[in-house]
Amino acid sequence: MKAKTNKIQKITVHIPQNILLAAMRATSKNITETVKQSLEETANRKACENFRSLRGKVKFSINLKTLREDR
Repeated sequence: MKAKTNKIQKITVHIPQNILLAAMRATSKNITETVKQSLEETANRKACENFRSLRGKVKFSINLKTLREDR
């Protein structure tokens, strides 16, 4: 995953008004913040899917008991 940057890119999107209004009601935010939150959630969801796909494929050399004792 690439490093986060604070560079802003201005875009034009065509979104059905009913979807945009429903999303804005759900977030209680303005258009920009609603779109930004939606994009972040989409990116996070994909990252989680990729992470979950590794389940059972990664071997750990430490046991759970040892890990708990290290607290």
